[in-house]
Amino acid sequence: MKVLLVIAIWAAALALSVWVGAWLTGRLLARVDAADRAAKKKTADDGGKQVGVASPAAAAPAPGDGVDGARVRAVLRGGWWIGILERLAVTGCILVGFTPGIAVVVAVKGLGRFPQLRDDPAASERFVIGSLVSLLWSAAVGFAALALLGLVT
Repeated sequence: MKVLLVIAIWAAALALSVWVGAWLTGRLLARVDAADRAAKKKTADDGGKQVGVASPAAAAPAPGDGVDGARVRAVLRGGWWIGILERLAVTGCILVGFTPGIAVVVAVKGLGRFPQLRDDPAASERFVIGSLVSLLWSAAVGFAALALLGLVT
């Protein structure tokens, strides 16, 4: 019976990490997108003036710029699947007691995306926000499940 409970906790932790993490990350990125659009609208309403920018031409964003632009979404395509795998790996590493594996996950993800993100500040911002939310959530779920497993066994 105890084995079934342990399996159930593992399965629940992995599912919670992946699916609630996907929802949570998506919601936060949607808020960031909304804030970015509001800031662009305010800049446009103020006549295109931005503090610290040499000229209005330099301040004008290119079509598709910003964290919610089509270009950013094209650069970060596949991010949903990568996030699922990332959360599975992080929570799994914690549950098996191999926390150094989290560093491997972060390194592989960062190095794999670096060429795409190097020249795109908006995509880089979205990548960092999404990654941190995803990592924090999956680590919290993993450690909570580990504590629960400690109570059960």
